[in-house]
Amino acid sequence: MIAPLGTLPFLATLWLLVVLGAAILEESGAKIAAALKGEPARPKAVTPVRMRIRTRTPPPMRAEQRWRAAA
Repeated sequence: MIAPLGTLPFLATLWLLVVLGAAILEESGAKIAAALKGEPARPKAVTPVRMRIRTRTPPPMRAEQRWRAAA
């Protein structure tokens, strides 16, 4: 009965390692392949980013307060 319970964490750990390895290879697999072939790595295409600049907003308006003496 203990063997199946011990197998489950082992398989979960193995699955996690496979998923992490696939993510790493997906990100840098092209660089590794280019290095093994002896070719320079191709840089990724850079897309321009537009910056939005907010216009200056006026300071908040304050309500006029009139103080009265306590009667």
